Amino acid sequence: MSEHVLEIRWHGRGGQGAKTACAMLASVAIGTGKYAQAAPEYGAEREGAPIKAYTRISDGVIRVHDAIYYPDIVMVLDDTLLVTEGVAQGLSEDGTLLVNTQMSPAEVRRTLELEGRTIYTIDATTIAIEEIGRPIPNTVMIGALVAVTGVVEVEDIKKKIEQKLGAKLSAKMLEGNMRAVERAFEEVRSENG
Repeated sequence: MSEHVLEIRWHGRGGQGAKTACAMLASVAIGTGKYAQAAPEYGAEREGAPIKAYTRISDGVIRVHDAIYYPDIVMVLDDTLLVTEGVAQGLSEDGTLLVNTQMSPAEVRRTLELEGRTIYTIDATTIAIEEIGRPIPNTVMIGALVAVTGVVEVEDIKKKIEQKLGAKLSAKMLEGNMRAVERAFEEVRSENG
């Protein structure tokens, strides 16, 4: 009997923190007793270049280690990638698309000409600027992912942020990251309201 492996594909641009978010989510999952893996995929390593990253989470051992072609969840950290990177490609029929954008979920659906799937949006960049002082949407997007999927607990995410970033960030920026995660719960939008 095989365990279900939750597969998440991240689309972002260099400097937006997709790689960090991908790894942080996997680390939190491992900390809760699950199996997980995280891997980035990018060409030229430069700020602004499109990147993909992959997170797998399971209750059992994960035996695949390749790119994710048929994700359960797609995370888009930059809405300019919607029309250039084929972000919805391979997304399962009952899959979830979560986009950092000022657009509504219905506008994203029209932009992608996408049928089925569940679409959520959040203006993660604005939240990041307001709370952290920098346009890096990764922690907001993790908060939104947790809000819509419950894949891990928000308190586990906050502990990991403090553990991973506490020594690197000022107390003000660390607190801003915590507030950004909390705001994601309030501000993520679904097509139903």
